[in-house]
Amino acid sequence: MNKNILLCGVGGQGTILASRLLAAAAMKKGLEVLTAETIGMSQRGGSVTSHMRMGTEIHSPLIGKGDADLLLAFEPGEAVRNLPYLKKDGVVIVNTHPVRPVTGTLSGTEYTGTEMIEYLQQKGLRVITVDSRKAAADLGSSKVLNVVLLGAAVRSGETGLTEEEIKDAILRIVPERFHELNLRALSYAGE
Repeated sequence: MNKNILLCGVGGQGTILASRLLAAAAMKKGLEVLTAETIGMSQRGGSVTSHMRMGTEIHSPLIGKGDADLLLAFEPGEAVRNLPYLKKDGVVIVNTHPVRPVTGTLSGTEYTGTEMIEYLQQKGLRVITVDSRKAAADLGSSKVLNVVLLGAAVRSGETGLTEEEIKDAILRIVPERFHELNLRALSYAGE
């Protein structure tokens, strides 16, 4: 099993931690794992991408264009921006709630993210949406969007990992005081 997963979002959304959790679960399963991050002004809402490749005989951490099995997008605009990396039959899991860029806020332009999700759906892709506002309200915290998205990715079958394997990674990596919240976020399905 070889899997190429591209995680993308903006600074502060937990993209890097999500990548670390996936990598830890895959390594404990005995898979080779290579990752690479691109962090641009991440603390100011800039783009963050994490390439994660796992399986047998992985030779480079970077995913080539058209090679990602899964695009795990924490922000709708970032999903569209990183779409060239996705395989023709790849899957997109995307948060429906956008992060308005500073330029949009300053100029007063409207950005709801809806048009980005519609664009993805019109491409004929398998698109799984996650409503982070509802998840935050149901879970009592907006700080676990990354783990909610990981749960959706595991349930999609596209990671090659189980919820139990991600749970184990959470218990090993996340500070103990956040275990209960993150475990609830992992199993959150948005009903």
